[in-house]
Amino acid sequence: MSLQLKSHYTRPLRIDDLAARVHMSTSAFHHHFRRLTAMSPLQFQKWLRLNEARRLMLTEHLNAATAAFQVGYESPSQFNREYRRFFDEPPLRDITTLRQMADSARVYSFSQST
Repeated sequence: MSLQLKSHYTRPLRIDDLAARVHMSTSAFHHHFRRLTAMSPLQFQKWLRLNEARRLMLTEHLNAATAAFQVGYESPSQFNREYRRFFDEPPLRDITTLRQMADSARVYSFSQST
């Protein structure tokens, strides 16, 4: 079922439909999913979306609003709030920090090899 969520994370999450697909009640599905992932299905979807948006901003150089829409968010402000809550920084600051860390690691690696 997590594969289903991974391949369709941009779509709205319908817990009742997921539970029915695996022949479980909604509450049993929630319990089983949380036991396997340590997250609720909605938290897992949010985790997938935020990590994919982070990857898109970092490697594809998308801005936060474009990345948010591509991973299924309808509201850039909601995306920014959830991103900050999850990564402890707003998207632009987080991506800038990650790029600086990558640049520093490349410089350090290059200086060690010469």
